[in-house]
Amino acid sequence: QVQLVESGGGLVQPGGSLRLSCAASGSFFSINAMGWYRQAPGKQRELVALISRGGSPNYSDSVKGRFTISRDNAKNTVYLQMNSLKPEDTAVYICNADMRERRFSAVINYWGKGTLVTVSS
Repeated sequence: QVQLVESGGGLVQPGGSLRLSCAASGSFFSINAMGWYRQAPGKQRELVALISRGGSPNYSDSVKGRFTISRDNAKNTVYLQMNSLKPEDTAVYICNADMRERRFSAVINYWGKGTLVTVSS
C-alpha cells in the first residue's frame, strides 16, 4: 500500500527556518509531480508548492522567495525548505503526489496525513 509520510514540523519563532520531508513508501512504479499543501485552522487547504518529476518548481505567491521545494527521485522524497517564517505560515503541511502503481496504470493522487508547523514567539 502506498504511503506518504511527512516529517520535520514543529514550533519555530518568526523569522526562523524549518525543513519538511515527505517520503513515499510501498509498491509503486513511478512518481510524477509532488507537492506541499497547507491548511490553517478554520481555512481551506491551499497549495504551497509543486515540483515536477524533472525538478521544475512552482510556488504560491505567499511563499515565493521564502520557501524552496526540491526532490530526490532516488529516495522518493520531496522536501520543503521554509525560511523567514511568519505567524501566518502556521498550518498543517500536507504532502501530495501523483503516482502510478504499475507501468501502464492510471495516475492516482495520494495525500499524506500532514505535519504541524507553528510559527510563534
